[in-house]
Amino acid sequence: MQKFILGRKNHITIVSAILIIIAFVSKLGFENEQIAIWALVIASILGVSPIAIQAYQALKVKVVSIDVLVTIAVIGAFIVRNYEESAIVTFLFLFGAYLEQRTLNKTRSAIKELTQMAPESALKQVENGEFEEVEIDEVDVGDILLVKTGAKIPVDGTVLTGEGHINEASITGEAVPVSKKKDSGVYAGTILENGTIQITADRVGEDTTFGKIIELVEEAQDSKSEAERFIDRFSKYYTPAVLVLSFIVWIFSRDIELAITILVLGCPGALVIGVPVSNVAGIGNGARHGVLLKGSEVISDFSRLDTMVFDKTGTLTIGNPKVADKEIYADNVYEVLGYLASVEKESDHPLAKAVVEYIGDIKLYTVEKTDVVKGGGIVAHVEGHKVAVGNVALMEQENILLSEKARADIARFEKNGNSLVLTSVDGELKALMGIRDQIRPGVKDDLKKLKKLGVKNLVVLSGDNQGTVDLVARELGLTEAHGHMLPEDKATYIKELQEKGQIVAFVGDGVNDSPSLALAQIGIAMGNGTDVAIETSDVVLMNSDFSRLPYALGLTKATANNMLQNIIIAVGVVLVLLASVFFSEWMNMSIGMLVHEASILVVILNGMRLLRYKLRK
Repeated sequence: MQKFILGRKNHITIVSAILIIIAFVSKLGFENEQIAIWALVIASILGVSPIAIQAYQALKVKVVSIDVLVTIAVIGAFIVRNYEESAIVTFLFLFGAYLEQRTLNKTRSAIKELTQMAPESALKQVENGEFEEVEIDEVDVGDILLVKTGAKIPVDGTVLTGEGHINEASITGEAVPVSKKKDSGVYAGTILENGTIQITADRVGEDTTFGKIIELVEEAQDSKSEAERFIDRFSKYYTPAVLVLSFIVWIFSRDIELAITILVLGCPGALVIGVPVSNVAGIGNGARHGVLLKGSEVISDFSRLDTMVFDKTGTLTIGNPKVADKEIYADNVYEVLGYLASVEKESDHPLAKAVVEYIGDIKLYTVEKTDVVKGGGIVAHVEGHKVAVGNVALMEQENILLSEKARADIARFEKNGNSLVLTSVDGELKALMGIRDQIRPGVKDDLKKLKKLGVKNLVVLSGDNQGTVDLVARELGLTEAHGHMLPEDKATYIKELQEKGQIVAFVGDGVNDSPSLALAQIGIAMGNGTDVAIETSDVVLMNSDFSRLPYALGLTKATANNMLQNIIIAVGVVLVLLASVFFSEWMNMSIGMLVHEASILVVILNGMRLLRYKLRK
């Protein structure tokens, strides 16, 4: 019976409205008091039924909810035969709940849009080599799938054959098509705008990047900030307090209408819903624009930060370093370069890749043994020779003598903003390479936006030499620059900032510097749809789009302000209503309920403004 009634709340609301109209027409138009009373009584009983059931369910778990207050108020109105008030109050409460649900659903529109992007079927290769359409649940890792123009990519995978352009807006927030060819990675939920490709499935279902994004956004929207938890605790005591206040007023005044009016006016509906609706709308907006905010607490901390610390490579720079200068201190140039390329092929460091790419096709030698020196480079044995490849610190550690010319070259390279790779063979310096990474386009303007948004300190930390880091800092207008830093040094630096009372965000690539991402109040990963970026940070900027950083900060500040506005509106309305009971003659249950429901709609609509948020230029 309870399910039946609760499942037909909207129908009950409509019938209540019709009965109230009949009552007023009978009373005012035909002066038939009897029909009016019966219509109002039936409307009251119908209207209070779902409210009373919800009140009973709340009391079963020892919670004095708003439904309890309204139910008692309606029963009180019945006792004093004020059927007009009881009918109107129940109708307004039900109609308000309906409007709240409709508008709240709109605040969750972002997650709804995301789930609608999820692919439902795929063209899977079967035993005879043909492709047949199957449900997405029937696709396993390793299956070969065909994707045609206009179709959604069904899984995370790798292109086997074909070429095309894919709209990755569901992952990155950017609708600009991205070119894909053999061996390119593709993501579930993205759309092949032109071309035809065959892909092999690497991750399926909830394990895809798209699946994880949906899961994270859902969890984030359901999470509670400290402000919400406080309001929940406050409501536990506030609602019973209103009940007690109403009882005390009745004891001293013997005015039951005044007492039940206080019950209605004291309902904290807008206060309870004001903060969650802001969080849901803010997180939803971010998800649509390539910014994953992993929870309500993240919004609170991010909106208050005063210091932003950046990793250099791949964050402020594009992460694709190239050899810009070189000096060879040997006659057997090709042999030295062969040793260097052979050793660097053992490493996956970006600088090593740049060296190998620059040297190109050359005779390689057998690398017999390698020792990785943390923060320094590699010491290897090649064809019986001891070869050290790394920075100046490694050369000093290996007791390599640097000539005056070499020192002058090093100073010149550093002044030009180069990262250094030195090579020694059997204790003698043989080669010096200067490697430069380009600064991301538009980063300087984005950093200016961060300053306008209130970030006081912009700091770059890097394992690179100090000269290179200083050059980047000067070019971008950063507050501080620190070079020669290992991952643990960066974490220590962040801890020192926090001990000074600063609220710190660390921006990195989500793969390296995981200690710093975890230690900072806000860890921000320049993710390119990678698992590590999504898992290790508080905020993920999809597609490594730096311009999303000021957008994310502006959004969290707007969300935090929106929460505060809603709290002020909610508390202000309750105070005004309660004051009007004692200092005015016009306040009654119906007007109180009307204002109460209106205040709830106001805070919801105010929260919904965040769905349209755009960063001001």
